[in-house]
Amino acid sequence: MGSWEYKVVPAPTKGQKGKGIKGPEARFAFALEALMNDMGAEGWEFQRAETLPSIERSGLTGSTTEWRNVMVFRRAVSAPMDDFEPELLPPPAETPDAIAPEAVEPVNNAAEVTETDAEFVPGEGATHMARDNGVEETSPVSGMTTSLKNLASQRGASEPKD
Repeated sequence: MGSWEYKVVPAPTKGQKGKGIKGPEARFAFALEALMNDMGAEGWEFQRAETLPSIERSGLTGSTTEWRNVMVFRRAVSAPMDDFEPELLPPPAETPDAIAPEAVEPVNNAAEVTETDAEFVPGEGATHMARDNGVEETSPVSGMTTSLKNLASQRGASEPKD
C-alpha cells in the first residue's frame, strides 16, 4: 500500500478579485478555486476543509480559543529508488528473417481500370463518381441526389430550386 504526505494550509479569509467576478461570494469562491488549482498543479489532492480550535495567548497571562479554517491536501510519496531492482529479460531465441521486397505482392492501384468500371453508370445528378472502393465518396456532386430527394419528400419539404 502506498504512503501519503499531507499538507494543511489556511483557508482563504478574503475574496480575490478577478476579471468578470462580481460580489463577495463569487470572489471568495474564486480565491478557493485559485488555491486549489495552485495546489493541484504541485500534485496535491484536496481532501477536506476543517474548522479546528487554536488556543492562543491573550494579554500577559490569559488565553483564548480561536477557531481556524484549514484545508487538507495529500499526495503520494514516491518510493525510494534504492529499492528498485529491474529484472532483465532473456534475449529472444530466434529473430525472424526480413521479408524480401520481391516476395511482396503488389497492391492493386486505384487508377487501374477493371471490367466492372466499364459497366458503372453514375446516378442521376452526379457529375463525377469513382468506383466503389469501400470509402465514402467525397467528390463534389451537383444538384440533389436521389437519396436526398427521397428524404426531403418523406419530411414533406418541397424540392429546392437550383
